[in-house]
This record gives sequence, C-alpha cells and structure tokens, in this order.
Amino acid sequence: MADNPYNLLAPPDLFKRIDTHASTREYLDKEVIYSQGEKADALFYIRQGNVKLTARSKSGKKAITAILHQSDFFGEGCMTKRSLRMATATAIEASSIARVTKVDVARIIHQQPAFAKLLISSLILRIARVQDDYVDQVFSSSEKRLARVLLRMAGFAGEKDTEPQLLKVSQETLAEMVGTTRSRVSYFMNRFRKLGLIDYNGSVQVHSALLGFLEDNKRASSS
Repeated sequence: MADNPYNLLAPPDLFKRIDTHASTREYLDKEVIYSQGEKADALFYIRQGNVKLTARSKSGKKAITAILHQSDFFGEGCMTKRSLRMATATAIEASSIARVTKVDVARIIHQQPAFAKLLISSLILRIARVQDDYVDQVFSSSEKRLARVLLRMAGFAGEKDTEPQLLKVSQETLAEMVGTTRSRVSYFMNRFRKLGLIDYNGSVQVHSALLGFLEDNKRASSS
C-alpha cells in the first residue's frame, strides 16, 4: 500500500535517542503548553494527543499555523540563539507531551550526528504536511477539510482492519481547525454519522471508512 499522508510518524529510533533526556507532562484540552513571545528554551514532542500552533498579529488577529499529532516535534525554534516563541502551542485534547531542554538537544546533536539527520527528516515531513494543509485550506471544501482533520487526529494509516479511533474534541475546536462555523461542523458530523463513517456522542469514533469516503470524493473531483 502506498504511503498515507495521515500517518507521517517520526521513526522510533528518533525517540530512543532523545527519550532518556525528556520529561513528560499531561495537558488538559485547551491547556497552553507555551505562549507566543516566551523564551524558547526547549524542544517538545507529542507522545499522545494533538496540539495546535496559533500566531497572533500586532493588530490582534489570530490564525492557526499548524495542527500537530502524535510523534510530531514542535518548538524547534529553541535551537536558534536568543529565540522567542513565534506561536502559542495549545493541547487540542488531553495530551501527553515530552519536553527536552535546549541544552540537552544541543548536546545530543553534537554527540550523535545521526540524531540530527533524523530530526531534520522529521521536521521536513512536518513542513510538507503544513504546506499540504495550506493548499487544502485554499482549494478543498469544508467537508473534505473536516474529514482530513478527523483522520489525522485519529492517526489513521489507511489499513482497512484498523480499529475505530476515539477522539475527545469539541465542535468549536474542530470548526477553528477547519476554518468554518460550528453549525457547519455539526451538519457534516451528522452526515458522517448517518453514512457510518464515524460514531459521535460527545466523543468521536473515527472509522477507516472515512478514508475511503475522502478517496472517493477525490476521484470524483478529478474525473
């Protein structure tokens, strides 16, 4: 099966090289991990859960710059001198986040050049996905964007025998991530439920059939 863009996980060896230096903390839904403008003194990665990065302009306008998932790294700006956070990182749902200090990351890179290559590869994948998200935001319908968000949050690899994944995320958060209104998200969620693509009763249970729905829509659009 071809590589699936909804399961871009960092290689396990990357975590083995850095894990012994990490401290882990549990974050609640909507809890801030760090804020824009703070001193950047650590690198983070997601053991479990989802994180959004938001940037606020001087005029007060706010925009989501990235949605991150299990095994993603973030806060890599700490590796530059005297750096400040360019965005605010917030847990989207209850999440387990590992933190490695800037000093420890620099030491590991110096001692293990292979780690630097793995980290760069992981960040390049992240950048490519953010670019895909931007294109998706411009050209895809709200319904398709919502389907992609749900699949990515559920960590789907696309196998047909994948067990349904349970998500605890509000419609307000989904609306913010998709770039639409809560009422539109509610409409699409009900539609997905009627089609058997998800189960939704407070928590969201994503089925692999949602991936097939998205692929069918893509083929229909290109035909």
